[in-house]
Amino acid sequence: MIVMKFGGTSVGSPPAFQNAITLVERAVPRDPVVVVSALAGMTDLLLRFAHEPGARSELAARFEERHRSLAHEVELDDGALEAIFAAFRDEVRAWGAAGTPPAPAAIADPAGTPDPAATSRSRDGRALDRLLSFGERTSAVLFAAKLEKSGVPARALHAGEAGLVTDERFGAAHPLPDAYAQLRIGLGGRPPLPVVTGFIGRTREGETTTLGRGGSDFSAAIVGAALGAEEIQIWTDTSGMMSADPRIVTEARPVPRLSFAEASELAYFGAKVLHPKTILPAVERGIVVRVLNTQRPEDPGSRITTETDPSEATWRIKSIACKKGVTSVTVDSTRMLMAYGFLTRVFEIFGRHRIVVDLVTTSEVSISLTIDDPTRIDEAVSELEAIGRVIVKRDLAVIAVVGEGAATRMGLAGHVFTLLGGVGIGVEMISQGASRINLSFVVKQEDADRAVRLLHRGLGLDAMPAA
Repeated sequence: MIVMKFGGTSVGSPPAFQNAITLVERAVPRDPVVVVSALAGMTDLLLRFAHEPGARSELAARFEERHRSLAHEVELDDGALEAIFAAFRDEVRAWGAAGTPPAPAAIADPAGTPDPAATSRSRDGRALDRLLSFGERTSAVLFAAKLEKSGVPARALHAGEAGLVTDERFGAAHPLPDAYAQLRIGLGGRPPLPVVTGFIGRTREGETTTLGRGGSDFSAAIVGAALGAEEIQIWTDTSGMMSADPRIVTEARPVPRLSFAEASELAYFGAKVLHPKTILPAVERGIVVRVLNTQRPEDPGSRITTETDPSEATWRIKSIACKKGVTSVTVDSTRMLMAYGFLTRVFEIFGRHRIVVDLVTTSEVSISLTIDDPTRIDEAVSELEAIGRVIVKRDLAVIAVVGEGAATRMGLAGHVFTLLGGVGIGVEMISQGASRINLSFVVKQEDADRAVRLLHRGLGLDAMPAA
């Protein structure tokens, strides 16, 4: 069997929606289980509903109209949405009657890292998670109804009802160990074909949770791991993971083959196709993940496996990723010299303030590191100043040059920094040696796009296959 996950852009317009339906119809002999995201833009609309009390009536109407319009475009009648709209209206009334909106939780990635674009975590995210679940729940109802009309017996399933039981970290829930066994039971009776909501789960007490931004990929990987899938297909709007962000490098091309380690590094350092950590359940069970294009299903896309041979390109580079909005923190202290426990104290402070650290470099008397969510940095700096002099630099970007074995390739670092120096791009920080997969460094954010374009060309990624 296979798992087919369709992202928001793959179900968000009538042509894309119909393409996705056709792909599932063709895959019926492979016993598919479908996982769907909310229609593109609907999660953001529901977040606005939560935070803009004065606009709630308008936003609720827009939510219904968007789904009703799509239903009509793909030749479904309103009856298909009647039950889910009734539940949505009950939720809308609950929010309206509360006067003060229920306190929302931050949207975070599946590893639990807060998304800086979302609201800060509050004391109670139950109401927000319940509200946000309607994006995926309504999408799943539409998808299953269209499959039924096309002659494929199907049923829409809340992932929690299917067995995806999670902890109570509302906004960043994580599956409990028995979720895998529960999903095998909940999804074992096929047909009808299950259309499962991505992004959401349910606590043991039956309360709806969300897995965070990117959680639909996570859901697909969990379902695939639970069912022992032959393959997990991530259907999106690009033909695989790319050699660079195509919005920055017009010559960027799909990378045909990657290892899980390479894909995770690219995802963490800025690639948008897969979310960091979401494919770990597939990694643990050795399940192949394929990233494919709903609009161009004939494209081979990217195949992600446990291991893959290094690229035969000159520098073994497969892709260049870029993460902007980065902040660096440097702590200088002569007390660090020949002292034990210094680094422990520094990281204890970051841990206490729930600040995730990306890159780290050290010298005899200083430590420099980068973070991508500076929300709590001022409080941390106040404590760090008791240790030594603290320098904070904002508006930076991390660039990661990624490929199996690339980081140990003789001469790569010299070539990279010669290219950058030749056009006057300064490097703020370098991280090499901790990973065989990537060479990472920090530049000013204003130089990031230029650096990515330069390296894509200078490392030969625009002139030869990426793998």
